Amino acid sequence: MKPSLKSGGLGFLAGILNGLFGAGGGLLVVPMLEAQELPPQKAHATSIAVILPLSLLSAALALFQGRTLDWPAVWTLLPFGLAGAAAGAFLLSRMNPLLLKRLFGAVMLIAAVRLLLR
Repeated sequence: MKPSLKSGGLGFLAGILNGLFGAGGGLLVVPMLEAQELPPQKAHATSIAVILPLSLLSAALALFQGRTLDWPAVWTLLPFGLAGAAAGAFLLSRMNPLLLKRLFGAVMLIAAVRLLLR
């Protein structure tokens, strides 16, 4: 994918989603990267690489603005999240692209239904 105004706009929208929803940018970034003909595994990996700095900046700004975090929850979730991230990265490189797309779509649908029914 060549850098362009369109990809810059995508990055901006991903940042807004991340700041608002806490890493929701991947729901936008992956489909847009795939629409630009990136293979699914490469689109997911690229999205992950983009979301990390966005998440760090969003968290830092939240703390700077005086919001508090539930630190016990952070320290409880973090080691398991890191282990899950390693497992996910391992699976990503070995997963059939069609299965990956279907699983991603299913997760998006489940998340949407849960939000709509709350």
